[in-house]
Amino acid sequence: MPQSLTLQQLPFSQACENNQQPILTLLTKWLPSCVHLLEIGSGTGQHSVYFANHLPHIRWQPSDQRHYLPNLQARLNLQASPNLQPAIELDVTQPWPQLTSNVDAIFSANTLHIMSKTMVEAFFIGVGNLLVNAGSLVIYGPFNYQGQFTSDSNRQFNMSLQHNNPQSGIRDIEWICQLAQQQGLTLREDIAMPANNRLLHFIK
Repeated sequence: MPQSLTLQQLPFSQACENNQQPILTLLTKWLPSCVHLLEIGSGTGQHSVYFANHLPHIRWQPSDQRHYLPNLQARLNLQASPNLQPAIELDVTQPWPQLTSNVDAIFSANTLHIMSKTMVEAFFIGVGNLLVNAGSLVIYGPFNYQGQFTSDSNRQFNMSLQHNNPQSGIRDIEWICQLAQQQGLTLREDIAMPANNRLLHFIK
């Protein structure tokens, strides 16, 4: 990708802009002593650059599937900070990359409803293998409770997701917690967020 691209020419998510401050408030509370965080599914990179800038004590490692890396890295280059690492390739269904230091936190936003169920299962297995004991897993996105949508907008969003990819969809929180428990992760907090989303904090 040409390095002359400007921020205005890169993919942009308004949702990232809308939710980054509420998420940051809780990351600041939950990760005061975090050293090395892996972000899974960094997408446009807006979260990566914003959180790295506001959490300078954390070595922030963005990642995504290969086809997203050029645009992701272009944004990281344009909005670099000392603790923001170059993006790495990570496909949850493939062997995960070997990182040079222990990962004591993992963050992922708006990914589990995009993934297939098989990918969600692989996500938790990978997290369980990589995250150190007493480490944090923080997940942002929409979830169902007792098999029910929390809003009409989430129901419509789910229909749109499954129209584009029948393997995707908003996941039941009970299933997510079951997958987490199989990897030694316990749900500590489940916080309501803007636009009918949640922020989940698990501890290993």
